[in-house]
Amino acid sequence: MRILVACEESQVVAIALRKLGHAAYSCDTDTCSGGHTEYHLQCDVIPLLKSNEWDMIIAFPPCTHLAVSGAAWFKEKMADGRQQQGIDFFMAIANANCDKIAIENPIGIMSTQWRKPDQIIQPWMFGHPERKATCFWLKGLPKLIPTTDLEEEMKALPKNQQHKMHYLPPSKDRAKLRSKTYQGVADAMATQWGNL
Repeated sequence: MRILVACEESQVVAIALRKLGHAAYSCDTDTCSGGHTEYHLQCDVIPLLKSNEWDMIIAFPPCTHLAVSGAAWFKEKMADGRQQQGIDFFMAIANANCDKIAIENPIGIMSTQWRKPDQIIQPWMFGHPERKATCFWLKGLPKLIPTTDLEEEMKALPKNQQHKMHYLPPSKDRAKLRSKTYQGVADAMATQWGNL
């Protein structure tokens, strides 16, 4: 399949899909950190969403103005239009001309602005003993089936280890590190959705 992995500079999902033989391309306005510039489209994804060339789109739109973790700034973001821009971008992906679409985002306002997610997963369901609720809005794709349940191992860890991403210290790369897809989740996307 030809697969567009939108808003992914890390290439974790695109690489997992390519390992299974798919023509998967990451797309982001940032340069890729996954090391495969030959299949990274460094551009605005919106024009790519309007084409008919994709068999599947997996997207990770920025959550900065949508996630409940930033609720303290919602009033300001609504007033200056940043939140509406985030909603519009998310919906441009949801309305793309493609039969198979998965949109990933944390718990946020899209549940009320559009609809509730089809699925909420945790990293511990896919081999990573951590908590980080992640939502998926799906079109033409089934819910991901958990692969390796590490809930009990995760619960035995100290709170700062259970919530590693939440407790990352401030840095210029913090947002990028927090948004990176867990390898176990990426592999599940590739094997489960890539075999449809």
